[in-house]
Amino acid sequence: MTLPDIPLSPAGADRTFQVDLRGLVDLLSHHLYSSPRVYLRELMQNAVDALTARRRLEPAAPADAFGIRLYADGSVVRVEDDGVGLTEGDVHTFLATIGRSSKRAEKIAEQRADFIGQFGIGLLSCFLVADEIHVLSRSAATPQAPAVEWRGRGDGSYTVRTLPASARPRPGTTVTLTPRADAGEWTRPAQVHTLARHFGALLRHPVTFDDGTGGPGAPVNPEPAPWARTYPTPGARSRALAAYGAEVFGFTPLDTIELDLPAVGLKGIACVLPEAVPAGRRHGHRVHVKGMLLSEQAEEILPDWAFFVRCVVDAESLRPTASRESLYEDDTLAAVRDALAERLRAWIARAAASDPDLLARFLQAHHLAVKSLAVHDDEILRMLLPWLPFETTDGHSTLDEFARTHRTVLVTSSVEEFRQVAAIASAAGLGVVNGGYTYDRELVHRLPEIRPEVSVADLDPATLTAHLDPVDRETELAAAAYLALARDALAVFDCDVALRTFQPASAPALLMDSREARHERTRSQLAREQEGGVWGDILGALRQEAPRAQLILNQLNPLVRTAVSIDEPELARTSAEALYGQAAMLSRRPLRPAESSLINRSFLDLLAHALRKDS
Repeated sequence: MTLPDIPLSPAGADRTFQVDLRGLVDLLSHHLYSSPRVYLRELMQNAVDALTARRRLEPAAPADAFGIRLYADGSVVRVEDDGVGLTEGDVHTFLATIGRSSKRAEKIAEQRADFIGQFGIGLLSCFLVADEIHVLSRSAATPQAPAVEWRGRGDGSYTVRTLPASARPRPGTTVTLTPRADAGEWTRPAQVHTLARHFGALLRHPVTFDDGTGGPGAPVNPEPAPWARTYPTPGARSRALAAYGAEVFGFTPLDTIELDLPAVGLKGIACVLPEAVPAGRRHGHRVHVKGMLLSEQAEEILPDWAFFVRCVVDAESLRPTASRESLYEDDTLAAVRDALAERLRAWIARAAASDPDLLARFLQAHHLAVKSLAVHDDEILRMLLPWLPFETTDGHSTLDEFARTHRTVLVTSSVEEFRQVAAIASAAGLGVVNGGYTYDRELVHRLPEIRPEVSVADLDPATLTAHLDPVDRETELAAAAYLALARDALAVFDCDVALRTFQPASAPALLMDSREARHERTRSQLAREQEGGVWGDILGALRQEAPRAQLILNQLNPLVRTAVSIDEPELARTSAEALYGQAAMLSRRPLRPAESSLINRSFLDLLAHALRKDS
């Protein structure tokens, strides 16, 4: 096949990108913006920025001199502002060039502090709901300039023409959209009003909405942010902030924490959740930038450990991303995150010092969040470690209470290890804390930093075994034959068998077997099976002396006393297997297939023996 001749540009010649506007709009709708509803936010944002620029020109004008008016009657959506407006040259420069923003023209570093948008693509979001954008504007910076009209279409074409001043008597800009039929969900009057309140409820400029029915325009933001209002008493302020938090988030806060960072112009509240949340789950926070809602799911505003609060804040100096639906990660955001974390720490300290009832309710719901904070924060550790609840052999208790009765605190490495030994350790007078939950073991080991008179050590099986009383020699000799058969029956599980006396007498057996020991035995077994192969060499190099499990039978238990006297070998083996299975189930750890099979088999064998005996 012969390719047609294509004229080539001279080598090294500059070329310009060809932009497919329809493709760009599709890219925005599917990858940049989360929903077509953002078109109204972008229009309101452009209006706010225009008002900000107008205020620079006329700083002495009254606070309510300039505003934004929204109109939607089902056939059109219109956003009008009293802002700085555009000249014909501005229109060609800023509306017809994708990515060019009037806020970027000069002194961008200074203007970032005044304008919300910085990327010059917001107007394109209107193509998500309309095929044509109509802009009518008149400049306040150049009063003698005529009004100018710009019409942009989704195919990438546009027209510009000047109009007499009477076409727009006052400076400002009006953007009009004729919605497509498939955009009715976002352009109906009631929906436009709802979106305006959603995005602009905290804007500092007056915003009104007109649905075309002839009535007066309804205020979109009739009141300032709740933290910016004055209240007759501190109690009234606290109740008002809590009511606002309940309205925004849908729950009654356990408490509200006022947030105020003057350096970045941030104000708002953190609402303490009244119930616990799953570990590691992060709630999104409502972040406004200069009054405009940026995101309802801004996770990055707080550190990971602060999942016990939800925040709503308004900030001056935080930078939005290009989509203006999240925050740009920079040094300012990092500093804000650290400062807000310090505010949360201060609230916890204040509750610990002056409101024990509030602290108790907070810890009951959010002890895991506080534990995660205490691991990395020495101040919180010293302040709250004695108050935090732990599972112990004395029941659920704070470490402060537990340390009063146990000068030596033992801590397990897993939940299953604690469950194996809890009853026996309690009867023996040992103080054991369950260290298997997230953060618990590490925190218990730091208890001596708060209480130097207390020592903490990991629970060693030998420590517990040393507190189990040996049986007398005569009893040991009488049970020797049974113990030998039991060891043989349980050899497949690398389990030794011993006879001791311990409380409670209702416990027939104790299985001492850590997770690490089981893993080591499994690795050793794989090494034996792979002997001589590449994996065998690797596993053999890792192999250590595999610790054996230990089934400790309780001579005080009537069932055990009966079992050790059995002189029928098969029945003795079956009873030992049944005792092992029962002890394994009491440990509440996952059973291996071989153990499940052993439990079923020993039960059926004992049942068959009982039936034969009765017959």
